[in-house]
Amino acid sequence: MTAPPGGAPAPAPAPLTVLGPEHGGGRLTDVLPSALAVLGVPGSADPLGLVPALVGVRRIAVLLVDGLGWYQLPTAAPYAPTLAGLAATVARPLIAGFPSTTPTSLVSLGTGVAPGAHGVLGFTVRMPGTDRVLTHTDWAADPSPLRWQPVPTQLERARAAGVAVSVVSRPEFGGSGLTLAANRGGDFRGAIGADAVSATMLAALSAGHGPTLVSGYHADLDRHGHLSGVDSAPWRIAANEVDALLARLVDGLPPDAALLVTADHGQLNVPATHRFDLDTDPRLRGGVRLVAGEARVRYLHVAPGAADDVVAAWSAVLGDAARVRTRDEVVATGWFGPVPEEHLGRIGDVVVTCNDTYAVLATRTERPMASRLVAYHGSDTAAELTVPLLVVRG
Repeated sequence: MTAPPGGAPAPAPAPLTVLGPEHGGGRLTDVLPSALAVLGVPGSADPLGLVPALVGVRRIAVLLVDGLGWYQLPTAAPYAPTLAGLAATVARPLIAGFPSTTPTSLVSLGTGVAPGAHGVLGFTVRMPGTDRVLTHTDWAADPSPLRWQPVPTQLERARAAGVAVSVVSRPEFGGSGLTLAANRGGDFRGAIGADAVSATMLAALSAGHGPTLVSGYHADLDRHGHLSGVDSAPWRIAANEVDALLARLVDGLPPDAALLVTADHGQLNVPATHRFDLDTDPRLRGGVRLVAGEARVRYLHVAPGAADDVVAAWSAVLGDAARVRTRDEVVATGWFGPVPEEHLGRIGDVVVTCNDTYAVLATRTERPMASRLVAYHGSDTAAELTVPLLVVRG
């Protein structure tokens, strides 16, 4: 058995064990509070214990690699030698949170709080009191990001304490609802591709002389996983590009800087035989008024009084492929953290959480591409929830 990150047993390929919120260890929500503690921002806790290891650090770059799950590290290693070396020496696992999807995790990272509090509770969610489904990745100004996501970000806290704060991501994300929900408080810098992301992050990191925080985002690994599958040829090329990005960041770190690398979720390939279609099976449409969420976690908003019938029907059709529960049951698990009344309606009356490598598609009512993907995420398996944290000093 090879030596693993952090000295624990080497991770098995994409374990499909379901995790609970009581699972021990650090969380994605801990990353920025700990970084701010290193930078001396008053009132910042250090749940990850970074302060002793990063004494003297005054600049921190935080890079989120979309789709780089903890259990994808061994798969990427042959195409990413820098990543493999860091994983073997300076990595530990974190829990991203539920649902394990990009909008939820980005805002959990940016705010340092659980999804129930920040309210970005899925890839798509119903806007309470309406029949509108909000897709968080296409969100502009309606609803208002400051009202929809009311929690101050960690970047705002840092800026208020005198830290120079920058956000590096694709230009089209500047000013989007999701960017404002997750990263308001930072100066936005657009960058396309791994080379531009590394150069822009390093330039922002070195621009001043005082405490500095740079938050960067790179999406290509996730995109190629979705389109072609984890460990496909395009995914391997994307892993190699991530490796080059990491190598440039590590080589360019100023001596008083540190790099923190993490992710929003893992991914797993879903075979054709493990796909249900809610749009072609009338048993799955009865009593359901509106569907949100995504393929691995479905939020079903039902007709008045229909919740029990919907739970029974979906349980009968999906069997062991999913757990079908009411909103109250899922909230009671604690995965969302405390959920204020104004956020409860964003969760379905019935929540369908897929097991193993199953998914529930909506081939007629969602974008056609969503049903043609190879890899998915969103559920509460270890493969999807567990992400790495790499910590590198300059």
